[in-house]
Amino acid sequence: ESVVLGPEIVQETTDKIKMIQEKMRTSQSRQKSYHDMRRKDIEFQEGDHVFLRVISTTGVGR
Repeated sequence: ESVVLGPEIVQETTDKIKMIQEKMRTSQSRQKSYHDMRRKDIEFQEGDHVFLRVISTTGVGR
């Protein structure tokens, strides 16, 4: 194995970070597209009965 020292290791690490960030962006974009395709907006009319979920913000768990 070769040992990389000095500015070479910094450049190599920077390149790897950029590659990882680009792959993450691509993956997130793919997941967003998949989600957006299947998402449908819910619209309510006045007088519709809906369930409202209220979560307490006090207590041991918070």
